Amino acid sequence: MALFKSILSAEHFSAEKMQKVNLFESPHFFCDLYCLEPGQEQKQHAHANEDKIYFVLDGAGTVLIGTEEKSVGQSEICFAAAGLQHRLKNTGKTRMKVLVFMAPHPKYDGK
Repeated sequence: MALFKSILSAEHFSAEKMQKVNLFESPHFFCDLYCLEPGQEQKQHAHANEDKIYFVLDGAGTVLIGTEEKSVGQSEICFAAAGLQHRLKNTGKTRMKVLVFMAPHPKYDGK
């Protein structure tokens, strides 16, 4: 597994839908790069046992966590605790790049 990666080399956008690019993963957590064109979104959902962090690298959008929706931009970070509904949407006019961390890794969480 590579210990160092370039986000610029990893980014991948598609007009079809938001792209998730895995950067790192272990049985304990994962780190993805979400690439959203304007208007694209991650549908609202929840994880029963996993916490998620969104860190906005570029662009602007909205994040819904539980019942609270907030506009976010570059260098802002959000925490969605296990069990809370959450959603990410690019509401800006430019591309949005977001680092996403989740633990424990749902693929390995007691399954």
